[in-house]
Amino acid sequence: MSKTKKITVEDTEISVILQHGTDDFICLTDMARYKDNDPAFIIGHWLRLRNTIEYMGTWETLHNPNFKPTDFGRFLSESGSNTFTMSPKKWIEATNAIGIYSKSGRNGGTYAHKDIAFNFGMWLSPTFQLYVVKEYQRLVEAENNPLTLQWSARRFLSKANYTVHTDAIKEKLATLGYSRAKQILVYAQEADMLNIIVFGCTAKEWERANPELTKKGMNIRDTASIGQLLILANLEAVNSDLIRRNIIKQERIRILFRMAKAQMETFDKNDMEKRFRNQFPQSNVGKLIE
Repeated sequence: MSKTKKITVEDTEISVILQHGTDDFICLTDMARYKDNDPAFIIGHWLRLRNTIEYMGTWETLHNPNFKPTDFGRFLSESGSNTFTMSPKKWIEATNAIGIYSKSGRNGGTYAHKDIAFNFGMWLSPTFQLYVVKEYQRLVEAENNPLTLQWSARRFLSKANYTVHTDAIKEKLATLGYSRAKQILVYAQEADMLNIIVFGCTAKEWERANPELTKKGMNIRDTASIGQLLILANLEAVNSDLIRRNIIKQERIRILFRMAKAQMETFDKNDMEKRFRNQFPQSNVGKLIE
C-alpha cells in the first residue's frame, strides 16, 4: 500500500510516494519549484533534452515490458532540435511509459520513479540532488529496516547510469571501428578512470589489497559508502555526455575530478580534508591527469 510523505530540501517541500522502497515516486513539480515558480516550464525544458529522452527510454526498456521502442526512437532522433517539445502526457501516451505520471488533486503534480527523479535533480543542480537523495534516504530509513535500506541504496547506486555510460562508450567506439576485444579494454579503462577519481585505486588494485573479500565475490563498489556510489553514478552520467561531445580524456579527467571533489565536500564539509586525502591519493590522480 502506497503512502505520501514529505521531505524538505533547501526550503523546498517535496512529496514522496512510498511503495515498499523499490518503486517509490518523487514529485518533479515540487522539485522544479527549487529552480522556478513555473514548474511546468522547467519540467518541459528538461523533457525536451536528448539526454533526458535517452535516460528515460533506457529506464523504461529495463523496467517496462510494454514500452514502445519505436516511438522512443522517433523522439530520440527529434530531441534537441529547436522545434522539439515534450510533455509527460505526450511521452506516456506515445510510449506507454510507467516511470512518470501526472496526479491531480491533493499532492498533485508530475511524479517520476526515484531513479528518474534523481536524474532530474542532477539536471537542476548537483548539490540539490545530493540533498534530495540524503533526505529521501532518511525518510525511507524511518519507514523501513535500516539494513534493508542500506542494501537497496547500494544496489541502486551501483547500477545507476551504468547502461547510459557504456552506451556512450559503445557509440564512440563504433565510429572508430574497434574490434570487440579492444572495446572491452576501453570499457575497463573508462571504469577504472572513474574508480581512481572516486576510490583512489583501480578495480584490480582493490582486489589485490582485499583478497579475502574478492574470494567472497565482492568488488570495489560493494564496500563503497552511499556517498561514493552516488558520486560515481553522477560521474558516469557526466562522462557519458563528455564522451559524446568528443572531449579528450585528459580534459574529462580534470572536469570529473573537480566535480567529485566538490560533491565530496558537500557530503561532509567538516571532515572534508581527511576524507579527501583518503579517497584521492595524489599519486594515482596525478598519473591520470599526466
